[in-house]
Amino acid sequence: MSTILIPYFIAITVLTITPGLDTTLIIRTATLEGRAKAFQAALGINLGCVAWGIIVACGLGALLMTSDLAFNVLKWAGAIYLAWLGLNLILKPRTQLANINETAVTQNWFIRGFWGNLLNPKVGIFYISFLPQFIPPSSSPVIWTMGLVSIHVILGFIWSVFLIAAMQSVSSYLKRPKFIQYMDRITGSIFIVFALKLAFSKR
Repeated sequence: MSTILIPYFIAITVLTITPGLDTTLIIRTATLEGRAKAFQAALGINLGCVAWGIIVACGLGALLMTSDLAFNVLKWAGAIYLAWLGLNLILKPRTQLANINETAVTQNWFIRGFWGNLLNPKVGIFYISFLPQFIPPSSSPVIWTMGLVSIHVILGFIWSVFLIAAMQSVSSYLKRPKFIQYMDRITGSIFIVFALKLAFSKR
């Protein structure tokens, strides 16, 4: 078992700390909106991974490998969602954080983190293509898939906690109106870049 889990642990750790959309979302939320909302985003992101793990473990994720229609529908839904988030941040950047509680519905980063992952077919494709090589032939694919996904989720959450803690030490200096606008627009631009990357991606 160690000959399987150790290489997987190393590989998934490197992939977890590689900067991407999830990292951007957590850093931005921790910097501008505080620890609580950053944890909401992190929980949403990791719940999205769990949902994909269940889908793949149940065999439904194989549709993404065999059906162009299923892949394209999910791909475009994810791209549109990311583009919508990005445009809102670019066109309507905030200058203060006082209205966060008043706009709890639109600023629910748990929901944004969750749907951002769930509507990204690349997560499902990654699990389908990456996890099987670490599942012993005589073992239960469902149990092992969920076990490997759980390791990924735990590492992801630990990395999120580290990012959130690192941002707290500088957040008081970064909650200025100009910087808030700057961060919203930069984050929105990154979201749109990921949306375009997803829209033009191929299996």
